[in-house]
Parts: sequence; C-alpha cells; structure tokens
Amino acid sequence: MTVANGTHPAEAQAPEHADDPKRVLILLDVQVGMLADPPEGVPSASTVGPNIAAILAHARAAAHPPRIVHVRNCGDAGEPDEAGAPGWQLVHAPLPGEFVVDKRKNNAFAGTDLGALVPPTAEIVMVGMQSDFCIRATCSAALARGNEVLLVRGAHATYDRVEVLDHGTITPASVVEQEIEGELEEAGVVLLEMKDLPGMFTDS
Repeated sequence: MTVANGTHPAEAQAPEHADDPKRVLILLDVQVGMLADPPEGVPSASTVGPNIAAILAHARAAAHPPRIVHVRNCGDAGEPDEAGAPGWQLVHAPLPGEFVVDKRKNNAFAGTDLGALVPPTAEIVMVGMQSDFCIRATCSAALARGNEVLLVRGAHATYDRVEVLDHGTITPASVVEQEIEGELEEAGVVLLEMKDLPGMFTDS
C-alpha cells in the first residue's frame, strides 16, 4: 500500500521485541476527500482539519511519542475514497515509524491488523471521521477490547444527516457530532477538549 507522497508506510504489524505502547494516536479516515472544501468534505473541515494537524504535530513532538496509526478507508469503485482516487489519499503523510492500516468497514479493528498495533492495555486518543460511523464503531470496539478511549471534541466530524423517516429534514452535522459524543461518553469514552492538548501526550 502507498501513502499520499507515494512512499511505503511501515507494515501494519507491531515490531518484534518492541515494548507495547502505553498510548496510541489513531487518525481515522483523515483523508483528502473528507477534509476537502464542503460539500465534498465535512462541514467543519476548516476547523477540524487544523485541530487534527495540531494534535498530530504535538504527538510527534512529545518526549515520549505515542504509537501513531493512520487508518485509511478504502471505498467501493466510483466512490470518492476508492483506493487510488484523489480523495482516498491521506492528508498527513506518515513519518518513519508510523503505521498505515487500510480498512473497508466502519470498525477499524474488523478485518485489519489494527489489533496487532494497539494492545488492549493501551490508552487510545481518537481523532478523525466520521463521527456517526467509523468513530462510533471503532471507539465502541476499542472499549470492548478493554482500551481506555479518549475522543477529542473538535477533532472529529461528520456530514449533515438526512432524516428519511422525518420527511427528509436535515440534522446539522454539529448536532450529530454532539449526539455521538454523548452516546460514547455514556459508554465509557473520555471526552477531551483542544485546550487539553498540552498534556495530551505527557506521561502522568
């Protein structure tokens, strides 16, 4: 598999003899199509994109960096994120030592090697798209594995929702995102704010 700059990422397998990471940053579907200008991209792309970039930069600069995993969705033929399409490319090219995992399901652990990179004892910081699909499914799966999951408010996003059973009315993406935050917090996910960034990747 290739990344945005055409280089080959690290294998999606934990290095042999490496200590299990205490913390993992998962960038979920942070792809060109998702963060393009709306309507192709999510409505909050102009704020969510920079927030994710700031979190990634902070993680990379940490004294003890987390394991960083870029999860990339591979859509069906003709979809904006079809493998190899412009919208499929990662926004942030992985650095040496970072990992890329390609997925086809909402749950990034399903049918991938993500579980080999994220031990059940690791704390996960989760950012990306889409709140009501891949974020919800992957956070839920991580909780079921025993991981502590931290979701950063303002660093995940989705699209407006068409309410088919309510005459096609539109629920704004911001409302959907808040609904998912409430649902996941009740399930056990810890919500962080961007103001928490300075201590997000420090050892306590």
